[in-house]
Amino acid sequence: MKILDQYSKSLPSPQNIVDIFAGEWSSALPQVRGTVAAGSADLFNDQRILWAAEQLGGFADQQILELGPLEGGHSYMLERLGAAAVTAIEANSRAFLKCLIVKELYSLSRCRFHFGDFVQFLRATDQQFDCCIASGVLYHMTNPVELLSLIAGVSRKVFIWTHYYDAAHLKAAGRLKYFGKRQESSFGGFDHSLYKHSYGSSLKFAGFCGGSAPFSNWLPAEDILAALRHFGFNRIEVNFHQTDHPNGPAFCLACEK
Repeated sequence: MKILDQYSKSLPSPQNIVDIFAGEWSSALPQVRGTVAAGSADLFNDQRILWAAEQLGGFADQQILELGPLEGGHSYMLERLGAAAVTAIEANSRAFLKCLIVKELYSLSRCRFHFGDFVQFLRATDQQFDCCIASGVLYHMTNPVELLSLIAGVSRKVFIWTHYYDAAHLKAAGRLKYFGKRQESSFGGFDHSLYKHSYGSSLKFAGFCGGSAPFSNWLPAEDILAALRHFGFNRIEVNFHQTDHPNGPAFCLACEK
């Protein structure tokens, strides 16, 4: 790659900024000074976040912790839903820079994006938050139950969207080949089952948005729900349950202590 290839010779525009990561965007971006072409996922108008707001008493004037903001779509929504502050932590350097692009394009003033490992942050912080947003991260963890425990230590409320392990549904989706055999594990006094998931060739894609290890461990749905109860979330609402998702079964959880 030649250094001069990194220069733009065209009129400044939002599309120029987005095209720094051309072909890597997951999200469709809202129009700003004209149409902006990026990805296709409707994460800036996500009905799951609107449902979470309904279930968890809204986000107005709340201090929100967001784990793995990806491209800032949910951050954008949280600010527009009135959050007082959004602390968003992203470990993928390319995703982090895309979040900064979104912050600039849409003038996000109450979102602060941090580059680093949110597990390390959760282990070290003494901050408390009104709500934690953990969308699309649990199934990318090598120790997912530790993450649930750490979330319980910083917030009374959490919204989760995650895939879970179910052999029959994963087989139907053609995804079972990426999983290992059941492993028994325990964390924080909670015994559970883990299924090793390998990322395979997706690690070669510059727009990869998985975890920071070559593999993750998935939990069965019943263990996710039981772990949340074990760590004090006694109210759990379930929605957007999709057993035929192409990447494996998934659901949304709105949880409160």
